Amino acid sequence: MFALLVAILDASLLLTGTALAAETTIIAEGHYVMADGDTLATAEERVLQRAKRRAVEEAGVYLESTFHDVEQSIHGRSTQISALEIRTIAAAVTKTDILESRRSIENDRPRFFVRIRAVVNLDHLQDAINRWKSERQLAEHFRQLQKENAELKAQLRELQARPPGVGMLIIDPAPHNSVQAKSLLDRAVESHNLRQKLELTSQAAALDPDSPDPLIVRGQTLLRLVSIAYSNQSKPSEYARYIDEARMDFDRALRADPKNIWALLGQGDVHTWLDRPDAAAASYERALQLDPFFDVARQRLIALSTTSARKLMATKHWSAALAVLNRLLQQTPAESWTPYLKEALLLRSQLYHKLHQPTEAVEDLTLVLQADPSNAAALLARGNLYRELLQGRPAKDDFEHACLLGATQACEQLP
Repeated sequence: MFALLVAILDASLLLTGTALAAETTIIAEGHYVMADGDTLATAEERVLQRAKRRAVEEAGVYLESTFHDVEQSIHGRSTQISALEIRTIAAAVTKTDILESRRSIENDRPRFFVRIRAVVNLDHLQDAINRWKSERQLAEHFRQLQKENAELKAQLRELQARPPGVGMLIIDPAPHNSVQAKSLLDRAVESHNLRQKLELTSQAAALDPDSPDPLIVRGQTLLRLVSIAYSNQSKPSEYARYIDEARMDFDRALRADPKNIWALLGQGDVHTWLDRPDAAAASYERALQLDPFFDVARQRLIALSTTSARKLMATKHWSAALAVLNRLLQQTPAESWTPYLKEALLLRSQLYHKLHQPTEAVEDLTLVLQADPSNAAALLARGNLYRELLQGRPAKDDFEHACLLGATQACEQLP
């Protein structure tokens, strides 16, 4: 027998005054019938786990769980495999007292019973649920990216199989026709076939040589090919020509329109592929000066600066790494971009610690935790800093929270 149970309890259930608080105390019971393959320790662990699950359910909060029971009978011997997978139990139940525990016999099998008093922290539970939802969304997004990547790799192989010297469609100059060029460009933007994109944008560029738009789209398509080839672990020599062709397209686009932010973005991307971080940062910063709300360029700049700082830290150039991060964080709007700056803030907190500036390190970690309260690494790091600053109470609070989130190092710091 195989059973799958998904239980969803409504958080809007009427609760007592105690249950409305951040923590609530629940008396719950658990039952478990021992299978032939169980040990006593396993059976006791499972009955306690079921009691904790009941406590969380009775708290009246949203819970997702899966319960599997598999029972087989071979040569008269019964084997039962039970697995209760509740991602949120550890975060929800902060304290457990066993009030009663006993065993009995049911159909020639030991039956276990336990009654517990459990303290359920609703805030920690909600954090765990939000983290689980985020992980599920990321997993789905990753699967979609894998599917798209497989399709694009097939297109790349098709392009690489073309005869040497046929890198791009070249047509004779045609009369100036911006309307037809725009129609071809629209088709290129909508197309998911990279080879077709290159052909359509090449035709559009020939029809309207004064427009930067076909050059920008063609340059972006060429860099997409570079990205696919790189992820496919191709040799740099196999995609170097794509980078060079993209560079020429963005340079031509900027000659046609020096203030085109998309051309500046492409120029920065080319410099990034060529491992020229300073030149890439200058292109992204120029685009943001022209349009402070050009979010794509800001995301590129964040990723580039964070990577550069990490490389400098690896070679122990602490001051240079700090300068890179300071420039990034000073240029970026504070609150709305904090979730995207978590890695940069974590790195800067490490640098402050190495440079003996613990107060500044704590401030950066606090910003991270405001954006991501369930970040166990930040909690552990801030707890250690509080302890160095002889602030015992906040250190203990951070260690306890990190321990509940699964950080074993934090658990070891607790008495």
